[in-house]
Amino acid sequence: MDGAARPIRSFVLRTSRTSNAQRRAVDTLLPQFGVSYAPAPLDLDATFGRSALRIVEIGFGMGESTALLAGRHPENDYLGIEVHTPGVGNLLKLIDAEHLTNVRLIQHDAVEVFTHMLPEGSLDGVHVFFPDPWPKKRHHKRRLIQPPLVALVASRLKPGGYLHLATDWVEYADQMLAVLTAEPLLRNTTSAFAPRPDSRPQTKFESRGLKLGHEVRDLLFVREEKSAADR
Repeated sequence: MDGAARPIRSFVLRTSRTSNAQRRAVDTLLPQFGVSYAPAPLDLDATFGRSALRIVEIGFGMGESTALLAGRHPENDYLGIEVHTPGVGNLLKLIDAEHLTNVRLIQHDAVEVFTHMLPEGSLDGVHVFFPDPWPKKRHHKRRLIQPPLVALVASRLKPGGYLHLATDWVEYADQMLAVLTAEPLLRNTTSAFAPRPDSRPQTKFESRGLKLGHEVRDLLFVREEKSAADR
């Protein structure tokens, strides 16, 4: 099978230790706050038990941003997608500690979730904060932000819905900007990179990067009200 025939994936599995507390959270809380992957459209109103603004975070890491945003904005619903068990367990711990009721998790590949579970035009926002930069040139093909995924994500946004990315890897930021600018369904809210929105929480990961002198860049695009074909 050649490379073009391989399915796109949004992650690379890595070996990482799951603590006892994270494992307990997965065992006890995932049945309550988790959504099982199924290749069928997800009823978001039934999943959250209400109708509200719906925001998805792809690759939420240890879940800090997701939990902070959900606590600040109880009027919104947040769906986090992550494959790594330590992060899933940690976010579940935060949900329990903060008594959050507006967060749900899917432990599965984001590409398959977006393709099969999230209907077109169903989301108000999508967050991708600090994805793995895969700095070596031969690994750039593993980067999450590629044209096929961006087109897929854009199709799931409502008209006027937003896509917010952040990275502390300057070369990756430039690639992100080029990919998002080339997507006809999306429009940049600024001329290039966006000022850091106050709404995006600063996590421990970002704070460490800033102390090391990393430059953090945000990108904030919105889905056009009409497609290019309709204009």
